[in-house]
Amino acid sequence: MTVDRNDMHAIADEYVLGLLEAAEAADVEAEMEHDADLRQAVAASRERFLPLDTSIDPAPVDEGLWQRISAALPEQTRLAARPSPPPASPPPANDNRIKAWRATAIAAIAASILLVGGLTASLMRTVEPVVIAVLLDETGQVQAVVEDFGNENATVQLLADISVPADRTMQVWTLPSKDTGPVSLGLIEGTRSTRLDGPALPRPKDNQLYEITLEQRGGSPTGRPTGPILAKGFAQLPR
Repeated sequence: MTVDRNDMHAIADEYVLGLLEAAEAADVEAEMEHDADLRQAVAASRERFLPLDTSIDPAPVDEGLWQRISAALPEQTRLAARPSPPPASPPPANDNRIKAWRATAIAAIAASILLVGGLTASLMRTVEPVVIAVLLDETGQVQAVVEDFGNENATVQLLADISVPADRTMQVWTLPSKDTGPVSLGLIEGTRSTRLDGPALPRPKDNQLYEITLEQRGGSPTGRPTGPILAKGFAQLPR
């Protein structure tokens, strides 16, 4: 499957929402193996839909739901969807208006149900990190945990109070390979846990180095670590 560049973001949305057929989803996953732009589009879609909360327990549907759906439909659709008494005389054989509007209403409701089902199925598939790294300071105390999802996205959870001067900032790094050298995954704003949007890198692997350094405000001017190392650790694959 070759993804049309003009439709890439729409395909990424449909993939993340679970609206693609199984074969189409498999084609997208195969394409992502060698298409960095498609991987980035899928990552952006996941990020955009992430705030939808699926952690609550299912609740019974309110009896007024369909009334609210009907009220939101256009007037003609609403009339077609509402049961009506049989006509005094049969309509002309070529009068397809009622059937057409009823079909439209049913199609709209079916599409809504399918969309909700796709959203729920997709979002309930928890995105697991590819690797997890526990970062320690020089005394061996745990300072942070980095989860790398392998799609230009990672999270860093701070587990200790780290003092950062006003003119400095913390920067997160990883070492994909010795040939590549250290690569910045992003800055930690203030002293809060955060989500990082780093560059496209090879899939993270077991024992890959991650570290946090103290850099000048705005980040390292050289693109390489220049400040003291606050914490570092080696990634492990989740078991």
